[in-house]
Amino acid sequence: MAIYITFMLIKKYTPNWIKNYTDLKREIDNGLQGLKYKIEHVGSTAVPELASKPIIDVDIIYENQSGFEEIKFGLTKIGYFYNGNQGIAEREVFKRSGTHTNRILDVVKHHLYVCPIKSVALERHLLFRDYLRKNEWARFKYQEMKYELAKKANQDKELYAEFKELILNDFIDEIIEKEKLNVET
Repeated sequence: MAIYITFMLIKKYTPNWIKNYTDLKREIDNGLQGLKYKIEHVGSTAVPELASKPIIDVDIIYENQSGFEEIKFGLTKIGYFYNGNQGIAEREVFKRSGTHTNRILDVVKHHLYVCPIKSVALERHLLFRDYLRKNEWARFKYQEMKYELAKKANQDKELYAEFKELILNDFIDEIIEKEKLNVET
């Protein structure tokens, strides 16, 4: 008799995600010593009580183009490679290269982005995160939508990503506009 185990794409919130972010930040800070930048925990794992894919999203923020080049060089030294913007302007993607080992950076699943301080992509990350942190109704609705999409995608990561892009972007855009109004007033 075969036993089938279902792996859920969306996981219940855990405070371990904050610890994972803190560990990642410490390792990145060690590799970028002496540079001028800021690091933010973004994405669903940055929102307490929000279920998510267990992948930590990290934005490194810089002020000018020379800052980007310095950060790029520093990240390369600790085992990342530059992977372009993957179709999103002013949100540069870095991935682990496998050339250097690190007990945190190689184990904690994460997405690493480098953005200029005036980046629209960065603004969207921060506004959406902050609104969900402050508004339980929005956090609950977003979570329910994510669970529904994961079920519709039959727990397939690629299909889930496609559905998320098609279906959740309108909700995300609405939330960002609400947060912009709150920030501007």
